[in-house]
Amino acid sequence: MNFVDSTDPIFLSFHAQVYCLCSLVGLLILFSGEQRSMPLNPTIVAPVADTVVAPLRTLVDEELQLRLDGILNQRSDWKNLISNKKMAVSLVDLLDPEQPRFAQLNGDHMMYAASLPKIAVLLAAMDAIDKGELKESAEVKRDMRLMISRSDNQASTRMIDRVGFDKIEDVLTDPEYKLYDKQQGGGLWVGKRYGSGGGRHPEPMKGLSHAATSTQVCRFYYLLAEEALVNPERSQQMMNILADPALHHKFVNTLDRIAPEATLFRKSGSWKTYHSDSVMVLGPDRRYILVALIDDPAGESICRELVLEIEKVLAATP
Repeated sequence: MNFVDSTDPIFLSFHAQVYCLCSLVGLLILFSGEQRSMPLNPTIVAPVADTVVAPLRTLVDEELQLRLDGILNQRSDWKNLISNKKMAVSLVDLLDPEQPRFAQLNGDHMMYAASLPKIAVLLAAMDAIDKGELKESAEVKRDMRLMISRSDNQASTRMIDRVGFDKIEDVLTDPEYKLYDKQQGGGLWVGKRYGSGGGRHPEPMKGLSHAATSTQVCRFYYLLAEEALVNPERSQQMMNILADPALHHKFVNTLDRIAPEATLFRKSGSWKTYHSDSVMVLGPDRRYILVALIDDPAGESICRELVLEIEKVLAATP
């Protein structure tokens, strides 16, 4: 298997954060005499037997859920948005790599998500490249980076045209991923170009062209962290593309101030009153995945403030 170039600075920044943890685990195994298989390319989530990844929904933590409910509903404006299903938030605490913890509010409520579902185009493209259905040319690699880092609509449309709506749907509904699942409220979907022409291929539940649920987006990052999207090599390539975002608004605006040492893997979206953001934060004292979907004119500022409240949620739970 050919892994990504280990001299890549993004690759190094990610693995430097897990090196100490993996070294400690290795020493404990050595001196305890226990035999445990460690992956060649360690991830931030604890490795499990036979590379089976624990389903995110099995990781619901009661204490984390109570804290999330309490802190977010303290604000009357947010409480109103949440009760009217105009605000959805999902959170995965990864600080303890052996015991990830999950909580959500309206996590299975599908909403229009603007540019955030471009991560689905990225996944479909990587799957197509790996299967030999799409050539990994310099132009394709450049467009994938522009699509994610700068949310460039022209690059996104070119990528959609290369892979096609049927391919995107096939990958999202693949039983291995189930990133769009009717039994769980839907999820990620891209059924329209980010430009004129091309027609529509809306998702079947609500007829949305660019959709997401906060929980399914969390699952995308969770599976990515486990190197379980396509394969470890392609997962690392996607991590590289998602890292170091060029747009510094919403979540990133706050994280730049409170966690400048952290590595951020991120994709956001905005259109009219719809504001969405998603991030995986890897730092020395914070490791989490946060996703928010908001239908409100103040969504940009809510995203900035939400990070501060989430930090309180995480600090208050063991």
